[in-house]
Amino acid sequence: MEGGAHEFDGSAFKECFSLSWRNPYVLRLAFSAGIGGLLFGYDTGVISGALLYIRDDFVSVDRNTWLQEMIVSMAVAGAIIGAAIGGWTTDRFGRRTSILVADFLFFVGAVVMASATGPAQLVVGRVFVGLGVGMASMTSPLYISEASPARIRGALVSTNAFLITGGQFLAYLINLAFTKAPGTWRWMLGVAALPAVVQFGLMLALPESPRWLYRKGRAEEAEAILRRIYSAEEVEREIGELKESVAAEVRERGSSEKVNLAALVRTATVRRGLVAGVGLQVFQQLVGINTVMYYSPTIVQLAGFASNQTALALSLVTSGLNALGSIVSIYFIDRTGRKKLLVISLVGVILSLGVLTAVFHETTSHSPAVSAAETAHFDGSLTCPSYRSSSSSAGGGGFWDCTRCLKAAGSSECGFCASGASRLLPGACLVSNNTVRDACHGEGRLWYTRGCPSRYGWLALLGLALYIIFFSPGMGTVPWIVNSEIYPLRYRGVCGGAAATANWVSNLAVAQSFLSLTEAIGTSWTFLIFGGLSVAALAFVLVCVPETKGLPIEEVEKMLERRELRLRFWAPRRHADADADIDGNGKESGKNAGV
Repeated sequence: MEGGAHEFDGSAFKECFSLSWRNPYVLRLAFSAGIGGLLFGYDTGVISGALLYIRDDFVSVDRNTWLQEMIVSMAVAGAIIGAAIGGWTTDRFGRRTSILVADFLFFVGAVVMASATGPAQLVVGRVFVGLGVGMASMTSPLYISEASPARIRGALVSTNAFLITGGQFLAYLINLAFTKAPGTWRWMLGVAALPAVVQFGLMLALPESPRWLYRKGRAEEAEAILRRIYSAEEVEREIGELKESVAAEVRERGSSEKVNLAALVRTATVRRGLVAGVGLQVFQQLVGINTVMYYSPTIVQLAGFASNQTALALSLVTSGLNALGSIVSIYFIDRTGRKKLLVISLVGVILSLGVLTAVFHETTSHSPAVSAAETAHFDGSLTCPSYRSSSSSAGGGGFWDCTRCLKAAGSSECGFCASGASRLLPGACLVSNNTVRDACHGEGRLWYTRGCPSRYGWLALLGLALYIIFFSPGMGTVPWIVNSEIYPLRYRGVCGGAAATANWVSNLAVAQSFLSLTEAIGTSWTFLIFGGLSVAALAFVLVCVPETKGLPIEEVEKMLERRELRLRFWAPRRHADADADIDGNGKESGKNAGV
């Protein structure tokens, strides 16, 4: 029953900033732990740009879509293990210790990747980084949540989400900065070692979570930290309620140390919290965010922008919007509420995915034609074999355009050299290799191997921008916030670890399948699938996710016990005791009765 009843007046955002001079210790805790989010964001974002240059250095990677997907998704596979282990280590050894271990894994992974001599070593380095990402993804927001006053808990946990998106923006910025440097992708991947070292040093000087310390019987240490976090008039109430919470857990289970997983599933409050928390984490991935963050430059190329540098520069815009959206979340999360932000976010995501579906359909169905004269302009040995055999067959083999050229014998085997006069005019279908690419560039032409020239490319960028603008403040941050506050103290590490693991399993499924899906069914149909999943996510939020804005932890528990469904989630919440009458059997008889 930690937390206490707090009145909420929507001033949490301003109060966060006032802390910078009233109580900088709280912000120091939040931002030091939040560097884990920065590393999380950097290591998940940097691979999108580095992959363009890894493909140039390793022919095997360039020729195999599955190998590209593996380099990207092995970090996600590592994160699944890291999140599962993190759920146990945070309860067994503490939140701070888990963050320190994550920093060590980040450092090792960065060094291994930067020194890679082949794809296998890259994959190993990505696994190490993934282990760190998985641990940081659930431990950093948990540490911040437990070291934050309830009034501004949402805003402070949102700083972790801001640092995640800020890390992704930094990754794109560094990718762009190193495009001309010797070693390109080695610098991009190796830079991640620096913030890991910085956070390791900062966390050594910070205390453990006061909630964790109290549960471990280290009451004096916990109370000393709480006195530095809360004002003098609040701290005694917080300590008293924390004592009552731990004592109630001991009476209920007979032990404050062992967590019975079977009992966890049987406990209605925890089970309902897990449904909401795990479901949010799964849908966060299934709506397709990491197709944008992992493959953003590739998507830009699919939209008709050929240059690696151009793709990275344009991707920088989307990652910048993602970071900006996190700032918006910090402002609104404790004013508007979690559920309302989720609904607004998902409605916008659905509309944005509709735009992307339509744009990519037009892009692929109206690509420039292949000209026999343009193709013959180059040496005959450079002509795409499939186009050559089709042209020499009876009837000419039908109409050829850029889209058919790139898909002719696998997108890595044939490329399209645009017309010198205009990239939208008929061009040449040629073998895809570095020699042909250089020959095409040598005549001032653009060389395409991922997507085709299109007049609709800027609309695709607009769709991506809208997607990020709507996703980031809601679905980007709220799932992590809800999971940091919806579970009882006793189960918070285990449940948070389970939810983070579910997030990374879903992330792996999306990351490992995106490029294969675009090749098999096309980019348009792929985004349409994500749109359908976003509709399902909206229905889930409306039915299963409670509003936790400004509520102490014990109020969240009571709400889950009642299984309260507030369809009118936009209406102001009254205090739980006034919201419904409870009969003698403990059943709610008011208009918000459980379902």
